[in-house]
Amino acid sequence: MSSDIEIARKAKMKPISEIGARLEIPDDALIPFGRTKAKISGDYLAGLNGRPNGKLILVTAINPTPAGEGKTTTTVGLGDGLNRIGKKAMICLREPSLGPCFGMKGGAAGGGYAQVVPMEDINLHFTGDFHAITSANNLLSALIDNHIYWGNKLEIDPRRITWKRVMDMNDRALREIVCSLGGVANGFPREGGFDITVASEIMAILCLATSLEDLQQRLGNIIVGYRRDRTAVTARELEADGAMTVLLKEAIQPNLVQTLENNPAFIHGGPFANIAHGCNSVMATKSALKLADYVVTEAGFGADLGAEKFFDIKCRKAGLSPDAVVIVATVRALKMNGGVSKEDLGAENVAAVTKGCANLGRHIENIKQFGVPAVVAINHFTADTEAEVEAVKAYCRDLGVDAVLASHWANGSAGTEELATHVARLADSGQAQFAPLYDDTMPLFDKIETVARRIYRADEVLADKSIRDQLKRWEADGFGNLPVCMAKTQYSFTTDPARRGAPTGHSVPVREVRLSAGAGFIVVICGEIMTMPGLPSVPSANHIGLDANGQIEGLF
Repeated sequence: MSSDIEIARKAKMKPISEIGARLEIPDDALIPFGRTKAKISGDYLAGLNGRPNGKLILVTAINPTPAGEGKTTTTVGLGDGLNRIGKKAMICLREPSLGPCFGMKGGAAGGGYAQVVPMEDINLHFTGDFHAITSANNLLSALIDNHIYWGNKLEIDPRRITWKRVMDMNDRALREIVCSLGGVANGFPREGGFDITVASEIMAILCLATSLEDLQQRLGNIIVGYRRDRTAVTARELEADGAMTVLLKEAIQPNLVQTLENNPAFIHGGPFANIAHGCNSVMATKSALKLADYVVTEAGFGADLGAEKFFDIKCRKAGLSPDAVVIVATVRALKMNGGVSKEDLGAENVAAVTKGCANLGRHIENIKQFGVPAVVAINHFTADTEAEVEAVKAYCRDLGVDAVLASHWANGSAGTEELATHVARLADSGQAQFAPLYDDTMPLFDKIETVARRIYRADEVLADKSIRDQLKRWEADGFGNLPVCMAKTQYSFTTDPARRGAPTGHSVPVREVRLSAGAGFIVVICGEIMTMPGLPSVPSANHIGLDANGQIEGLF
């Protein structure tokens, strides 16, 4: 079979105006970026508010493994499948980050015959949203140091500046730096650092904002550091919110593209799934619900991180009510959860599949806690045997959930007809009785314990007195109603990435808590979380280049 980029290059894309016309978007509401990409006018989107909402479907997954789960590929395949069976459907995805593209993970535009296109553009510079976010973030950084240089009227303590610079690339050398060296003309030396752009609070803000006005309000609420008396200094006090909003005024508009089968897709925003909520923008999702009868979206990593944050942060803040959930699993990944090494995944091992299904079962149970019905999508690999697939289906039947084999990677929408039929029936059933896991009024530490006990199945949360006191101070300052954004390893229900399956009886140590006042959540860091990744020993960048015809090769 051809590589992803070869398949994408052969796609017969339609002009973006035709894709917009399928959604009844007029030409004057499209802001084209060439023939196959466009942004949607904010004024047009604001006029959709009176329309009824379509059905919202979340695609999530078991805990990720090196064997691969294919969440984005399944999201694209399901969207195509719904259109194939006669439904008016569209998908909403995050934008890929350049860091993983040139690092180890690769792109995030789907795979095989379930992709969004133009694949090269989407995985690289796209419409410039990430560049705008990077610029806005670093403008704020420059204004902080400039304010201190010119007298520091706000009395910012240089030792307590929490705002970092960002770039959209993996570069471990920039995690911790010393800036303003070189003498009086260059300012006051201090310690600083870089995060990757997707970890910027501005990325999270863009993806939770509902309008330009809301965007500026949130930007102004960003806490950049503290004074010596520990009082917070905000971006609004630095008079930075207006200029930052100007830099982001186009970036906040959703991007319209198409799948290989010419079905509409919004790809917009890309917050980190650890340090932030890992979902595409609220603007894109809410707009899609007005334009289509079924909207398929995804959340980052496994359901313990992505789905929980989708429900407890995005849906809570945006007033969304999901109708169905698809939990993606692969036989290969379940075998790894059952103790099989990556090298041995090609051999049939029904016992390991059954043992690994404990991880899938935990996610099914967790989704049920939110009151949303679920179906399992078994993302098919050619090495899967009938006995292994039947073992997954039998396990799910015992839990009262259907499991459907999907072969969209190899067959496109033809491979998801059965899944699409199940999902549409589930979304239309009226079974969903969505409710977040905890109330806004619950104390912050109790919210952390609720997630740890009910989602991770931990026995306890370990936190120093200083952390508990910090949470109480934030409650006293009026931030107690915010949701918590748990930052932990994506590979396990615990904070130990090596513990697969469905462990119980463990503890969740909280190392640090951070207030993202602009985004509107409390980040709870459990274990070591990297906000500026490094490159692997052999990065993907080593194999990306132009061929003799000037076409990109090696991108995946």
